[in-house]
Amino acid sequence: MQVRIIKPAKTAMSSGIRKTKKWMLQFPPMDRPDPNDLMGWAESCDTVKQMRLEFISEQEAIAYCQKKGWEYMVLEPEQASPKSKSYADNFRFTKFT
Repeated sequence: MQVRIIKPAKTAMSSGIRKTKKWMLQFPPMDRPDPNDLMGWAESCDTVKQMRLEFISEQEAIAYCQKKGWEYMVLEPEQASPKSKSYADNFRFTKFT
């Protein structure tokens, strides 16, 4: 079983960084979801994919995987480059050209 170690990105709906400080260990799905005949929802008997373990650092997550004997893949987060903006640019005459 190969697990993924990721650092979640901030949501598009918020400018906050609350849930982006911890590293997360995610398990791969063991079976594919099948549609439910009655409701049409996707259902699965695999409950491991719902479990996510959080760690303070990347090294702790790697050590945990090595202790359990799991293969792991570390996905580094992409860093956004900050763009310098001025409040006065909102009122500039040549803003739309």
